[in-house]
Amino acid sequence: MTQHAVPFVFMRGGTSRGPYMRQADLPEDRDALARVLVAMVGSGHPLNIDGIGGGNAVTTKTAMLSASDDNWADIDYFFAQVSVENGLVDFKPTCGNILVGVGPAAVELGLMQATGEETEVKIRAVNTGARVIAKVQTPGGAVRYDGDARIDGVPGTAAPVELMFMDVVGGATGAMFPTGNRVDEIDGIAVSCMDVAMPMVIARADAFGLTGHETLEELEDNRAFYNRMEPIRIEAGRRMGMGDVSQSVTPKFGLLAEARNGGTAATRYFMPWTCHPSLAVTGSQCMAACLVCPETVGAGLADLPDAGPVPMALEHPMGALDVMLDYRRDGDDFEMISAGLVRTARKLAAGEVFVPGGIL
Repeated sequence: MTQHAVPFVFMRGGTSRGPYMRQADLPEDRDALARVLVAMVGSGHPLNIDGIGGGNAVTTKTAMLSASDDNWADIDYFFAQVSVENGLVDFKPTCGNILVGVGPAAVELGLMQATGEETEVKIRAVNTGARVIAKVQTPGGAVRYDGDARIDGVPGTAAPVELMFMDVVGGATGAMFPTGNRVDEIDGIAVSCMDVAMPMVIARADAFGLTGHETLEELEDNRAFYNRMEPIRIEAGRRMGMGDVSQSVTPKFGLLAEARNGGTAATRYFMPWTCHPSLAVTGSQCMAACLVCPETVGAGLADLPDAGPVPMALEHPMGALDVMLDYRRDGDDFEMISAGLVRTARKLAAGEVFVPGGIL
């Protein structure tokens, strides 16, 4: 049977990687698109042996790009999270790490032109409606990938990609606290259900008898924790107005603890059925907001001023992720303004990825 070829650029964005494609080269029908992405990644096998996935949720991500018809944006970024083993595709969330590669990929795919030594790309995240400004180094009209920027979780250094996230509150649910509370108690655990860049359910690690400094391997081996956490996440999703989230990767789950290595706080981020090797870009913003907002589970873990912008270092299993958070706090009142980060991306491959013709 003839196979179907899809042009792609294979990119590492932050601490994730996957194929970046033009939306026009893919089916418009959502079910057909899901079948193509499952075949492309090789979902259904723990090693994704029949596709280009990497056997981990951070390596089964996909990005579909198009020139935006929005008056503000240059590029529309549509994200899909493909599961490793069970053939599911979730179109609800966005991904901030994959977003790091959107600016470079848009230039590589011919969707926009470089504009000088540095190209500013205005990105609309289609899944959530979020707006992000990315600054990409483009000397001589080509994307530069080599540089001195270093991020924990990625070896070596690369050219920086500056990101400024706008309109980060309530993108998925319409409210920063979609349950109407800053703390909810579910199954005896105090959680803050928040929607800042990513809808999340956040708890203190010690509420589960954890330190918050466990290694990735220790957490993956602790299935008792996952068995306790997942029903809480599902109930929180219902209370957040997200319906039945048992088959959805959102809301994500996060744990907070006091820092040990000079950072602002320690974090552990779940995707949600495995622990993230480091920390998601979008999740970092939500967890940072939880730390500065009064009366949440994160309040009091770190000594932070009443107004930003404030640099915050969020410790994770592979180091730390730096977030610049702009906010205002007055007593119990809290306003989130924006969040900025510096990440890196690198083009790994380019060409065509093939899916069986029968898929379409």
